[in-house]
Amino acid sequence: MTPLLSAVLGALVVVILMALRTRYASFLAQAPSDYTGKGPAIDLRRHLSGPLTCEGVIFGPTGRVTSRFVADMQGTWTGTTGTLAEVFRYDSGTVQHRAWTLAVAHDGRITATAPDVVGQGTGHAAGSGVLLRYRIRLTPEAGGHVLDVTDWMYLLENGTIMNRSQFRKFGIKVAELVATIRPVPVEAQQLAAAE
Repeated sequence: MTPLLSAVLGALVVVILMALRTRYASFLAQAPSDYTGKGPAIDLRRHLSGPLTCEGVIFGPTGRVTSRFVADMQGTWTGTTGTLAEVFRYDSGTVQHRAWTLAVAHDGRITATAPDVVGQGTGHAAGSGVLLRYRIRLTPEAGGHVLDVTDWMYLLENGTIMNRSQFRKFGIKVAELVATIRPVPVEAQQLAAAE
């Protein structure tokens, strides 16, 4: 076997192993059915309703934290259609507003739109997990790139939602987000209303 053929075969084996890892043993390999019957059942109409608070970090392509944020959210629902209004406050001082429109079917299928989402996001809720895939357009200040997003939410027993999202460009992971979403305690709501 020639050295060139050996190098080509070696590269092919590496590509195949990476593809198998991505398909069967990575964040992208998860399926909603993995969470059916496991943990508390998530219902977006209930768990993303009312005033919510969100705290998180964004990791860049090197795996280091590039940004931190706190967000106030308000979920309102009419039947199976809802709006999740979000106000993000980043550690840089930047404030970002987003309003998701969500529709949940009885079989767990989800569709989602937002002003910075290209087209329509699709997903599925099963058991304690929710998968949502969409394409997002970054702000002009962030380069205006369109990224492919795989967004997973996992409901914990205390009602907190753990959110993990990966952002990819040309199939390469360029960022990751990890955050918590939880209801604003009733006491805090009452204090805010009294002010």
